[in-house]
Amino acid sequence: MSNLYHDPLFASLDADAHLARIGGGNETEVYCTDARRYVVKVKHHQATSLAATLSQAATLRKAARRFATVMGQQHSIPSDFLIGQDGAGRIQPLVMQPFYAEAQPLFALDYDRLSRAQRVQIARQLLHIIRRAVATYGKRGWMPDLYGRTSASRAERERLNHWYRLPWRLWSFLIQRNLLRAHNLMLHAAPDSRIILVDYDPVTRGKVYQLIYYHIRLWLFWRDLLLIGVMVLTGWVPGR
Repeated sequence: MSNLYHDPLFASLDADAHLARIGGGNETEVYCTDARRYVVKVKHHQATSLAATLSQAATLRKAARRFATVMGQQHSIPSDFLIGQDGAGRIQPLVMQPFYAEAQPLFALDYDRLSRAQRVQIARQLLHIIRRAVATYGKRGWMPDLYGRTSASRAERERLNHWYRLPWRLWSFLIQRNLLRAHNLMLHAAPDSRIILVDYDPVTRGKVYQLIYYHIRLWLFWRDLLLIGVMVLTGWVPGR
């Protein structure tokens, strides 16, 4: 398989240390174990020591617990954290989550093929999630990233993060990535049909950046509310 990767980093998770890459985000590579029981996420923050890596893992775990509380049990999944060393000797945190074979990201949904009742069910869940996110920001000053972005390979992820891609990232952030086309929200298969958050990373940049980021997100929720209404009535959703 072309997407099969070998790394000593996976030694504690798989006998031959081979995992299949199934996706990637802004700062993460996502793999799946052979038995398709677990998703393994490798974070690409480069810590300088074991102590720094442990501190980073503790920060990620704290954020995951906070965001799971925000989303509620119905819309969240468990995350476990491990520390491993890759083939280059780097110590990195790994995140393990259950693998949901029958779930798909909202980005991939064909809303036109859903019944009106199914679209209404999705809309109700998204409205509930928006309310909880906004309320949490009002009380705590932070909220989970419901949107996310993806990359087809490690090389593409690195290319998209270059400084000259900033205009594209801004366009994607402000225009293309609406809540109905989110990568971080997945729809579980029927009859459950619940929307679950799969990414629990905190915003780690400075206070000014976070203030701007979250305020823009709050305003974009108004756009998302309009699109949710259009989706319920027509099944049409832009952005894919």
